[in-house]
Amino acid sequence: MNKYDPNRVIFFDTTLRDGEQSPGATMNLSEKIRIAQSLESLGVDIIEAGFAASSPGDFEAVATVAREVEKVRVCSLARTVISDIDRAAEALKEAKHSRIHVFVATSPLHMEHKLNKTPEQVLKMIETGVSHAAACTDDVEFSCEDASRSDLDFMVEACRIAVACGAKTLNIPDTVGYAQPEEYAARIAYLKERIDPKVIISVHVHNDLGLAVANTLAAFRAGARQAEVTLCGIGERAGNAALEELAMALTVRKNYYQLNHGIKTEQIYPAARILSRIIGQPLARNKPIVGANAFAHESGIHQAGVLKNPETYEIMTPASIGLPSNAIVMGKHSGRNAVKAKLESMGYALEPEQVDAVLSAVKSLADKKKDIFDEDLEALVFEEIYRIPDKYALVHLGVQSSDTGLPPTAVLVLDIDGKRVEHAGFGVGPVDAVFQAIAAVTGHKPGLEQYSVNAITGGTDALGEVTVRLTENGRSAVGRGSHPDVINASARAYLNALNRLAKMEK
Repeated sequence: MNKYDPNRVIFFDTTLRDGEQSPGATMNLSEKIRIAQSLESLGVDIIEAGFAASSPGDFEAVATVAREVEKVRVCSLARTVISDIDRAAEALKEAKHSRIHVFVATSPLHMEHKLNKTPEQVLKMIETGVSHAAACTDDVEFSCEDASRSDLDFMVEACRIAVACGAKTLNIPDTVGYAQPEEYAARIAYLKERIDPKVIISVHVHNDLGLAVANTLAAFRAGARQAEVTLCGIGERAGNAALEELAMALTVRKNYYQLNHGIKTEQIYPAARILSRIIGQPLARNKPIVGANAFAHESGIHQAGVLKNPETYEIMTPASIGLPSNAIVMGKHSGRNAVKAKLESMGYALEPEQVDAVLSAVKSLADKKKDIFDEDLEALVFEEIYRIPDKYALVHLGVQSSDTGLPPTAVLVLDIDGKRVEHAGFGVGPVDAVFQAIAAVTGHKPGLEQYSVNAITGGTDALGEVTVRLTENGRSAVGRGSHPDVINASARAYLNALNRLAKMEK
């Protein structure tokens, strides 16, 4: 991993750490494991699984990912603080391959106003922290936080000390998305000329000015060989450099960059869809590479060209990113092996009992709608497998609404910690009636920050996917529900969010 290869880019994925810091993108442990498995299938080199010292939950996530993945290197972030580094080492002790990523701010602004430290004190912190990390693992990465606003020569001095103390990778982050491609490349080149050529230079770029991918590519041209990325570019504020955009830029324009990488590009679309469902944030239609419009053509001129030769307006093929077709392949007569094979082709490696649960759900759904698409199957996986163990579960729901002047009515039966509870209530509309009834019977009435409905596939029989975001007592949770009946899907989404809030409170 640390052997310098001038022709290969290392993909360091921080979806589970920086990506999860994106508002609304919090994941539970089982969801983090699912993302880690997806990233391993995708071919990333390193997974930054969390900041082990930041919370018991992050520690558990790092430790569990370290146990679960086989081929990929697992990393934990740590400040240049002995207790942080020890906590990271403890979380990584069962990893087949591990890394500790130590960081400290080096810009005058951060040193003075955040750290309250002098430059000399910061250099001492680097010496102490990196040395301790190197005693815990043979793979240490050091980051100069806010490097793009750091004094150039001070940054070089900090990096030299880190290398002398055992760091094998140096990360030069554009922490606030401030840099421009040419100046960022110049900074990377300046550092590369002044350190051991065997040390890998990494870049971690934020997207505040929309330049994360451009800055990262410019850094590659200047000699950087590790990219710190996230799936779909999620992360703090405007996010990070998007893994899929960088991977396809290097693939499509290989003749220009002359660089190799280990990303299995046909796994990009399945991985992006899995992330989208887990965090409850639909992919923007105009999202490069994985958005619904990425391979769509409406202009007559474009359509004519694509029909004659796809390369006229497509610089990559849908198949190259694993974009599935909407061919009907599942139904009430589908067998277990067919379902298992289809799920594996979509990137889901499930246990036998999980495949059985999905098969049962497929047959149930096939009684409600004629055509079952890949997206429907994917929704069933998340409905049946990847969800938090429920405190609240929907047993029955009935809704009545009309234009006669009578208020919409919802009658529901819930399972609350194993006990069945019935309730009926009114609302302004049918969805409001359902939410009011759930709030009354559970004793919780959180604020509804977001409510969105998406048709997972085309047609009037499409499976509806509802996403809600609830806030209560300063905590926020995203809930998702899928059902051919949008009102039922709304109830499931609301209860899913309540279950998340209940787990946070517990």
